[in-house]
Amino acid sequence: MSERTSEPSKTTLRPYVLGYIWSIYLTITVYLLVTSDRFDSYIVVPIVIALAAVQFVVQLVYFLHLGQETRPRWRLYAVLFMIIVVSILVFGSLWIMSNLNYRMTPQQINTYMQSQDGL
Repeated sequence: MSERTSEPSKTTLRPYVLGYIWSIYLTITVYLLVTSDRFDSYIVVPIVIALAAVQFVVQLVYFLHLGQETRPRWRLYAVLFMIIVVSILVFGSLWIMSNLNYRMTPQQINTYMQSQDGL
């Protein structure tokens, strides 16, 4: 019988702490950008979307360790599938809400708004 000696993987906290700091920094930056009324919404919205994309990459690299595994193709497929599902959910929801808003008559909107005042 041969004994297998396996070295435990050396996991350090450094990538997690660095990812956490980047995530907090990006979140606070977006919060301060949105709450301060210094910029027009036409400027703020693209910046928030860009910072969300940066935070998405930070989450993938520092917490999911994308690119550091032995079989990166499978993880890439999982990430692409997740992006497709989230895109369908977000854009489908926006499309449904826009369509419902378009189809409501002004009288329905007024009735709804008056029913919300009593809450």
